Amino acid sequence: MSDNLPPPPPEQPQASPWAPPAAPPGKPQRTGLIVSLAVGGGLVVAGALVALVYSLLDSVSDSIALPPARSDAPYSDPYDEEPYAEQPYGEDPAEEEPVEEEPETVTSGPAAEKDVTITKCVRDSLIGWQHADLTIVNGSRSPAGYVVFVEFLDAKGTVLTDGIATTDDLAPGASVKVKAQGVGEVPTGTTCRVKQVTRDPM
Repeated sequence: MSDNLPPPPPEQPQASPWAPPAAPPGKPQRTGLIVSLAVGGGLVVAGALVALVYSLLDSVSDSIALPPARSDAPYSDPYDEEPYAEQPYGEDPAEEEPVEEEPETVTSGPAAEKDVTITKCVRDSLIGWQHADLTIVNGSRSPAGYVVFVEFLDAKGTVLTDGIATTDDLAPGASVKVKAQGVGEVPTGTTCRVKQVTRDPM
């Protein structure tokens, strides 16, 4: 019985899952036409853009003003006027006579010492320092300042110490009382003596 069975039908090839789907029957493929239209449209758009850009650049270049031409002359013409010259002085400053200032007369010596009188010569009993009370009378004709130097001497006439008294702007004929203070302890019996007087007119 097995010999009378008909042969099996031939195997049909299996379709791959990754293969593109088969075109439906009866519709011709238009892939080439679509590609041609796309390329042609792109070229048209590109040409239009190039023309637009060119026209814009041309209008901008025309609107830009060119700078003025530079002069070939290296320098400008010199001024016709002469440079400013200082006017000479009417007189030579060196020939002007200098103004002589009156020197201040400072008197020192017997004439100024007559204006000073020692009214008291006292030794301090606590610290043993000596001082001299003075009266100054301005015997000149103008206000003056005085500097009086006083010496303090022991019984033998030896100078032990000295002091200074000053006054400023003493009017003519006016008097003032000042004190010349000695420095250092001196023995009892120390005397005072005017050493020098300087009278400075104000």
